[in-house]
Amino acid sequence: MKKLFAILAVVTVMGISTATVYAQDNATEVASTEQVVVDSSAVAEDAVVATESTDAELPDGQPMHYILKQQFLAGGAGWMSPLILCLVIGLSIVIERIIYLNLATTNTQKLLTQVEEALAKGGVEAAKEVCRNTRGPVASIFYQGLSRIDEGVDVVEKTVVSYGSVQMGQLESGMSWISLFIALAPMLGFMGTVVGMIAAFDSIAAAGDISPTLVAGGIKVALLTTVGGLIVAVILQIFYNYLIAKVDGLVISMEDSSISLIDIVTKYSKKK
Repeated sequence: MKKLFAILAVVTVMGISTATVYAQDNATEVASTEQVVVDSSAVAEDAVVATESTDAELPDGQPMHYILKQQFLAGGAGWMSPLILCLVIGLSIVIERIIYLNLATTNTQKLLTQVEEALAKGGVEAAKEVCRNTRGPVASIFYQGLSRIDEGVDVVEKTVVSYGSVQMGQLESGMSWISLFIALAPMLGFMGTVVGMIAAFDSIAAAGDISPTLVAGGIKVALLTTVGGLIVAVILQIFYNYLIAKVDGLVISMEDSSISLIDIVTKYSKKK
């Protein structure tokens, strides 16, 4: 493509130059045209050479995994391996939490309607059966509350609040481990950097001279651990914030539906 553009540019220059030359005298026209042709040929040759040089200077593309492998080995397996371990374990917990929270998400409005209809038609046992056949923490809270309906609305309310705290704890399970790896990965990276800098200065002291190559190489290797730790922390932090938002949404849904359940139980108790 670059060669094509170069040829088109040369042809355009030749056309403009030729039109200008034809406006001059015949004797001058011949000499000028020959000169323009020579110059145009030189320009074309220079453009082709420049294009070939540019193509030759472009490095061959390397796959991403190969580059990551090189940087991992350059950073040192002793410091990069714990970072990879933090990432793998953290992502494992993240995947488990995402699956659990998605399964815990239910249509609470639909569940409330089904429970209310079951209470009106089949009584408490029918409503409990609806809760048993529905997955998620909201259905579990409803089931525990309906199990105490004979003891009064106050007992049902206390049961819903108490069991809601239990379900909230289950939703937040594992989040502390993710936050641990988010904090641990950068600290491991900084520690590797400090140790690498110490090793670089030891090499300078042993050599007795400050060599730019020696200093730059040591600092590069040392900083790779910091970059690795920050990358791990950023990846886990994004998923952590997503999980926190998911948990907050579920908790709000639990609290709202629990209030609606108390209203339904109150109406049912008055009818009895």
